[in-house]
Amino acid sequence: MHTEIITIPCLDDNYAYIIHNHKRNETFLIDAPESSPIIKTLEKNSWKLKKIIITHHHSDHIMGINDLKKKYNPIIVGADSDSHRLPTLGEKIKVNQILNLGDLKFEVIDAPGHTIGHVALYCKELSSVFTGDSLMVFGCGRLFEGTPETMWETLNKFKKLPEETKVYSGHEYAIKNAEFAFSVDPNNKKVIERYNNLKKLIKKSLPSTPSTIKEELETNP
Repeated sequence: MHTEIITIPCLDDNYAYIIHNHKRNETFLIDAPESSPIIKTLEKNSWKLKKIIITHHHSDHIMGINDLKKKYNPIIVGADSDSHRLPTLGEKIKVNQILNLGDLKFEVIDAPGHTIGHVALYCKELSSVFTGDSLMVFGCGRLFEGTPETMWETLNKFKKLPEETKVYSGHEYAIKNAEFAFSVDPNNKKVIERYNNLKKLIKKSLPSTPSTIKEELETNP
């Protein structure tokens, strides 16, 4: 496949995602918690950065933008409805529109709950959804601005995606989320099996993302 997705651990438990199109030699970034690990990956591969797409305004998703902008001058992309509290945007996106990243099309999903104005990005060709702090492995983001009802509506949107869709979320919260899942669904064999598999991953310092919509439907309370 000519597109590669690289998971970049940032800060204590954040993730940024590089999407690189080998055919077109174009590189895009989902969220920028800090600049140094992102720059390290870009330099190692001799890649430039064309666009940064922001899922929401929290500082642990945008703190790396200034450094990346100075070094690569990428276009900053974010929700039009949230532009008053995002870094200056070069491209404003609206929910339900299609965002073109090279030859890939991403559907902009309205994903409030964690914050109002939060967006997620679904790419059918990559069979992937980038959920930021909305849908998480085994859980969902903390409700800072939305209500449980708002988050439930958001999660129902993800439930409608094809089950094989890979889920790339914004943090490494899998073990804590899994412990909660086990506490409310102790007889679910798939929860126990997945929890044990995740512990092995985390022990090797490997990310729990991506999961899949199927896994979340089976185990995420």
